[in-house]
Amino acid sequence: MGIVDKMNNLSSDGSTHDDCIFCKIVKKEIPARIIDENEYAMAFLDVNPISNGHVVVIPKKHYSNLMVCDNDEILYETMKMVRHVAKILDASKLQPWGFNYLSNQGEMAGQAVRHWHVHVIPKYMKGEGFQFSSIPSKDMEDLDDVYEILKTGKAKQAKMEEKAKK
Repeated sequence: MGIVDKMNNLSSDGSTHDDCIFCKIVKKEIPARIIDENEYAMAFLDVNPISNGHVVVIPKKHYSNLMVCDNDEILYETMKMVRHVAKILDASKLQPWGFNYLSNQGEMAGQAVRHWHVHVIPKYMKGEGFQFSSIPSKDMEDLDDVYEILKTGKAKQAKMEEKAKK
């Protein structure tokens, strides 16, 4: 179990949750300005938009974050809805110049709602709307060291998956 799993310690069984605001929107218990939906995903306007047309796309089933969603069909259909929404926005009279796609995982990363979601944020002008800024961590490892850590971890994960199949 990784640190993110321990910190979140959230249900990820794919059901809906009574206390989740996004699950309440899916069940139509609270209103939302729904742009589109299908069997797997829903897209609606963000109630605290960063720019005109800021849309949130969610899987209809509850997954606390991207990493715990183990259903490839839901992953595919949710991301397909993200693309569909971007096309709707691009063809609209809003005429965005570009898009930011954003999904946060965990409180430290800024995840406010514990239901995996992707923001589709239209851009209209440089310096307005969503701004990406980065401040490098103070204790950065050497890039080659990080590469080796990730490659070693990938090899360990493959071995674990192979054992699980047996």
